[in-house]
Amino acid sequence: MVAGGGGVDDAAADAALTGWIAAAGTAARRVTSVCSGVFLLAAAGLITGCRVTTHWSRAAQLAREHPELTVDCDPIFIRDGRVWTSAGVTAGMDLALALVEDDLGRAAAHAVAQELVLFLRRPGSQSQFSVPLWSRQPATDPIRAVVSAVHAGPGARHALSDLAGRAGLSPRQLQRRFTAEIGMPPAGYVERVRIEAARRALAEGDDPVDVIARRCGFGTAETLRRAFHRHLGVAPSDYRDRFQSLQEQI
Repeated sequence: MVAGGGGVDDAAADAALTGWIAAAGTAARRVTSVCSGVFLLAAAGLITGCRVTTHWSRAAQLAREHPELTVDCDPIFIRDGRVWTSAGVTAGMDLALALVEDDLGRAAAHAVAQELVLFLRRPGSQSQFSVPLWSRQPATDPIRAVVSAVHAGPGARHALSDLAGRAGLSPRQLQRRFTAEIGMPPAGYVERVRIEAARRALAEGDDPVDVIARRCGFGTAETLRRAFHRHLGVAPSDYRDRFQSLQEQI
């Protein structure tokens, strides 16, 4: 597993380093990268012809410097044979859980995610929404349609009446059926999905907190702050600082 970071361009030009990566990767069962670490794999010649991803801000550079790759910056991680590549730091966590699942099964990955207090584990094909660990999956089409709508647009209007109309149910029917299938009421589910969207925006971008709050459906920075404290125990600004510090280390 190769990590990226601010020094990756210089590292990719280091023949001794890329030679070592090439030798180690050739003998490895699996080759993986987090964020811009994919540049090192490319420089080592380990991923020629592969479909790969990286942080969105590096995608154009990767495609320009390595035309032998198929660069897709939409998924949070991609598996192409024995090659696994991921987007930003938080996507690397999703990739790590996927590797655990690949080796040890879904139950083990679920247990690890719970132990690490990761609220969501996202499948690599998803770019804008996540599959929650904290809820069950919908069992019927009406509830599945509601869940899909919430994930597709966390910042959209998702009042009970709006969601009921999408499901073709009365608000009372939706409240009862959604809670029975998912394990929580619609309002609680919407808030958790919005928190995940805000978490990703804070960790992987530099938009002001109030802008993220509006985009993710919270309306104001204060509402977002209260939701973060309630679910995560930290302020949005502290959450961002924590992940920016982690990214600098990588």
